[in-house]
Order: sequence, then structure tokens, then C-alpha cells
Amino acid sequence: MTILEFTAIIATVSFVAGLLGSLTGLGGGVVLVPLLTIFFHVDIRYAIGASLVSVIATSSGAAAAYVKEGFSNIRIGMFLEIATTFGALLGAFLATRIPTSALAVIFGAVLLYSAYFSRKPRTEAQRNLPADALATRLRLNGRFPDLGGPRSYNVQNVPTGFSLMFGAGALSGLLGIGSGAVKVLAMDQAMRIPFKVSTTTSNFMIGVTAAASAGVYLSRGYVDPGLSMPVMLGVLAGSLLGSRILVKAETRSLRLVFSVVILVLGLQMLYNGFWGKI
Repeated sequence: MTILEFTAIIATVSFVAGLLGSLTGLGGGVVLVPLLTIFFHVDIRYAIGASLVSVIATSSGAAAAYVKEGFSNIRIGMFLEIATTFGALLGAFLATRIPTSALAVIFGAVLLYSAYFSRKPRTEAQRNLPADALATRLRLNGRFPDLGGPRSYNVQNVPTGFSLMFGAGALSGLLGIGSGAVKVLAMDQAMRIPFKVSTTTSNFMIGVTAAASAGVYLSRGYVDPGLSMPVMLGVLAGSLLGSRILVKAETRSLRLVFSVVILVLGLQMLYNGFWGKI
């Protein structure tokens, strides 16, 4: 395989990863890291470095479009990012003290459980919940352009969502993985935020987290320009296309795509945990 062929294949794979990452709010790393390491035999450190660059590209490309369209809730994103950051610091501190294989198994089981429940659409009563006092005080409630016109929503269970975000950051620091799946689940299932708002706000948040991690990998020399460039361009193109599709897509279809992706991710985490691959 020539360098040109390798670059073209990587860019194509990255395009698909960026498309999925944009639609689900998980970031392209969920797909990219396993593919680069298993099928292309790229060193996992360089794969993660390229993945982090791709996540920044996904966030920059998709999040900008989502903010412009009125989907992302920036106040929620910045508020929950506080919990994620502190969780990541704790996870990095505990990384050498807790067996990550056991955590991977637990995380995989939680994802499989969540894959089942996340595919179910909400009832009309669940969509029109009364305003939560804390969410109102923090001004987290908002509105977004739905297929039937602008739709308002009230955020629920703020302390629960904040705690889950702390756990998402800790898992990210412990296992060296993106925590987009937990972020979307926390906003969608716990805080009762509409699915489109959850995925688009997650796209905004993962860019902030990845930017900090990418600096560490860059300083250690694990960001290879020859690998990162086609990955970044492919992911950016895929994320921009995904942002256009999401605007017109039905929530039921997006939930199905999300549940399939986290099902695969959950099975991968269980495999890595049982066989000590992580």
C-alpha cells in the first residue's frame, strides 16, 4: 500500500467517524482508535493523539454549526464541563491505583444497559415537565428549532447530572477514553434534555476536554502530522455533513444510531476489560 492510498483510506474512515461523532455527540475517537490500532496497526499512543485532534475538529466543525442553528445550550455545556474537568483530574490521580480492567467491565455493562433504554423515545408527559427550581436559578432551560417549530424544554435533576458528569470525567482520566457516551446519557436520561440538544451540547463539550489532552500528547511527540492531517480533514468533513443531517433528522432515528454505537462501544469495553487490553 502506497502512502497516497493509505492517506485516502484513513481520510475516508475518518469521514465516517466524524459523521457518527457529529450525529451522536460521542466524537470520532470511539470509532477511530479501534480502527487505527486493529486494522491499520498504528501505535495506540499515536492513534489517540490523532483521535484527540479529530475530536477538536469535530467539535469545531459541528459545534459551530449547532450553536448557529440554536441547538447547543452553551450554559449547560460550560456548567457541566466544571464537573467533567474535576472528574478527569481525579481519574488521572487514581489511574495508577485502581485496576482499569475492572472499571472497563463496569463501564461496558453500564453502556449495554444504557443502549437498551436510550433507544426509547420519550412520552408527551416526559417532554413537558415543570420547571426545576435549581435549573431555573442557573438559567439552564432553553429552546431549540424542532421539526414542528421552536420547542422549549425544562432541565431536570441538575445535581444528578452534575454528579454523572463528574463520573464521566473520572472514567475518561482512568481509562484514557472519550466520555461522550456518558455525557449524552447524563443529559438525555438524567436531566431530561431533548436528545438533539444533548448530542449537540456534548459535541461542544468534548472539544474543550480534548484540547487539554491533545496538548499533553503533542508535547510528548505523539501527534504525527502525516497521520493527524487526513484524520482531521476527514473528520471535519464528516462532522459538517452530520450537522446538516441532524437538523432535519427525526429524533427516533438519531436515538437508534446512538444506541447501536454505544452497544458496540460497550462490547468493546467488556472485551478489553476481561482480556486485560486496557
